[in-house]
Amino acid sequence: MPNTKQWRLVATAVAVTLGATTLAACGSDDDSETQSGPVSLTYWTWTPGMDKVVGLWNKGPGKEQQITVTVKKQASGDTLVTKILTAHKAKKAPDLVQAEYQALPTLVSNDALADISGEVGDAEKDFAEGVWQQTTLGTDAVYAVPQDIGPMMFYYREDLFKQYGLKVPTTWAEFAQTARDLKKKAPDKDLTTFSANDSGLFAGLAQQAGAKWWTTSGEKWKVGIDDAATQKVATFWGDLVKEDAIDNQPMYTPTWNKALNTGKQIAWVSAVWAPGTLTTAAPDTKGKWAMAPLPQWSAGEDVTGSWGGSSTAVTTDSSHKSAAAKFAAWLNTDRAALAALAKEGGIYPAATGAQLSGAFVKSPDFFSNQADFYPKAAEIAKTTAPSAWGPNVNVAYTSFKDAFAAAAKNKSDFGAALKTMQDATVADLKKQGFGVAE
Repeated sequence: MPNTKQWRLVATAVAVTLGATTLAACGSDDDSETQSGPVSLTYWTWTPGMDKVVGLWNKGPGKEQQITVTVKKQASGDTLVTKILTAHKAKKAPDLVQAEYQALPTLVSNDALADISGEVGDAEKDFAEGVWQQTTLGTDAVYAVPQDIGPMMFYYREDLFKQYGLKVPTTWAEFAQTARDLKKKAPDKDLTTFSANDSGLFAGLAQQAGAKWWTTSGEKWKVGIDDAATQKVATFWGDLVKEDAIDNQPMYTPTWNKALNTGKQIAWVSAVWAPGTLTTAAPDTKGKWAMAPLPQWSAGEDVTGSWGGSSTAVTTDSSHKSAAAKFAAWLNTDRAALAALAKEGGIYPAATGAQLSGAFVKSPDFFSNQADFYPKAAEIAKTTAPSAWGPNVNVAYTSFKDAFAAAAKNKSDFGAALKTMQDATVADLKKQGFGVAE
């Protein structure tokens, strides 16, 4: 790995840990850039209907400012990250990219994203602190504008909870007891399942517990995937699986869909986007679910994790960074743009002001029985815990799926699976040439 890349990533890491301003001078944005004549920008994104949203820009603010944006639909996840980095190596990355929050450190470390703090810094007021932090990496630089978020919540069958005399758990201890109580009253039913397919869910639960998977020690990365907070989460779910208090099968399968639709599973730890999933997975249960805040580790706490979410970033290859930043800010803060994103793309906006307007005034059709769905969701979103992502999230996630799938299937030690995940992540960092603190 080139020394420049290692230096930039270490600078990022140190700034994240110390709150330093190191990266403000590292960005590749050109403060002297001036727009002369029409500008054409290209935007790589996977959000459905984005061409219609961008059409509002091109016909309105974009037309006035002579800035036209063209959408190029892409795959999401690691596939897009790889494509961006490949294009960047050839200095041919698009002007704008959609990037998941956990992908930002990787893109920044490869000098693929520009610091647009000078153009979008005023937008900070539109977002919750824990959300904005994910696009700054804890520095004075800004590498993207938050677009959508996935604050985590607890979903439960209101009718079946009443039938079995169950109370909505407010702590994880109560959650575990609820699972056991249900098993005693209805042995053929499960409160929920532990799904080894969903590394993002596990990461969000660890985030809520206070985990910091990537930090730094001096000029080295420190991996804390097996820290005390995550060990607590892993042990909690592992114990429930071992005692058969919950199911141990993956989600998003025909079997899981049927379990939700028939009431074999009566609760789901998920995120704000869950109504859309339930609509297709459990259509016969419409109007029977309710949403509540995620259970807490200690009574009286009020914090949630995040499962999903993405941002709009400007690349260092763009010749029109200021123009691109203007569009990124408009896309994620303008009321008309956010309303269109919700309608066309089905996103839950990161901007707090949009979480109680437009498409989010009326409850989702699937939750027509819960009039306060979105007001409650907006309050929960404000409590999102800060994250701590690193340069090889993909390796950690892959290791999670392999190690925890085996542990869940065999009902073996989740702590051992967590150590496997830790070791794989550390080994990959060393393989890439990064210094790693033990």
